[in-house]
Amino acid sequence: MPTKTNREIYNERILKAPVDKVYQAFSNPSHLKVWWGPEGYTNTFHEFDLRPGGKWSLTMHSPTKANYENASIFKTIKPQKLVSMSRTSHPIFDMEIGFEKLNDSETQISFRMIFDCPNTCEKIRVFAGPKNEENFDRLEKELPNVEI
Repeated sequence: MPTKTNREIYNERILKAPVDKVYQAFSNPSHLKVWWGPEGYTNTFHEFDLRPGGKWSLTMHSPTKANYENASIFKTIKPQKLVSMSRTSHPIFDMEIGFEKLNDSETQISFRMIFDCPNTCEKIRVFAGPKNEENFDRLEKELPNVEI
């Protein structure tokens, strides 16, 4: 689905993996820390409590040695369907990660970032859209390492 408003950034990808494997790659922090973030970034997870009201806190480390603190609170958890969260570090936005089973061997994953402020969304859209695609590239590389 394309972006619906000037407050949203939307990316999706069809992955050649069953939905339970794709969801496991997100819900298991040992896999998630490998693929989360743009190409070349690494992650240090401080907390990952995947439940409504649970916190996710991490530091993203860029290839240039810059560190980016990220904090979110999970809102909705529907295993193998939807994870939604509110980011509490700047920039502030809500995120929905969708998992749609297309058939036994294909899954569509989607990222929807929802901002209160259209101006903030437009500033971030320039780099977030392409960087989300890098996330999907990294996820595809990690999927062979995920056991279900």
